[in-house]
Amino acid sequence: MIRILLADDEHLIRGALAALLALEDDIAVVAEAGSGDEALAMARAHRPDVAVLDLRMPGPDGVAVAAELRETVPECTAMIVTSHAGAGALRQALATGVRGFVPKTVSARQLAEIIRTVHEGGRYVDSELAADAIAAGASPLTARETELLSLAADGAPVAEIATRAALSPGTVRNYLSAAATKLGAENRHVAARVARERGWL
Repeated sequence: MIRILLADDEHLIRGALAALLALEDDIAVVAEAGSGDEALAMARAHRPDVAVLDLRMPGPDGVAVAAELRETVPECTAMIVTSHAGAGALRQALATGVRGFVPKTVSARQLAEIIRTVHEGGRYVDSELAADAIAAGASPLTARETELLSLAADGAPVAEIATRAALSPGTVRNYLSAAATKLGAENRHVAARVARERGWL
């Protein structure tokens, strides 16, 4: 029996998935969670074989939960199910050891097959999501531009970024302007969003 943890903050979707997966002879949903923190607590308590994680949920997102599970519940294989994923999310998920990355448009039967695949040590990445990640390509940003854009991503003012990076405000502006130009963005905030969506931050 493959023991499953389902984590999704949309109760209707989570309940429907649990009901549909319960129809499979070899799959048992042993725990459900509505947030990242709850998913981690349930995984520690129930030690599931596979964690089926929503990408975006309150608290740590699916990728962060998968990374934590790798350390605290290493026998649990993580997979992401999402309705809105950019290439960056896929790259981050694979980097943390996620074995499956699936859109919510898959059928329950397909999802059950994918769960079996990842449980047996295989990997499943939706072909369309994989193509988007490949199309995003490598980052054109330098290491310093990436660092400063990361600091700018939460809306910090230039003076604060300069202090944190031990640079002058003028130098920070120059780096952020160069990064925005490379990404075709009108300002540092848009540049940070673009870089994050493409998996470059």
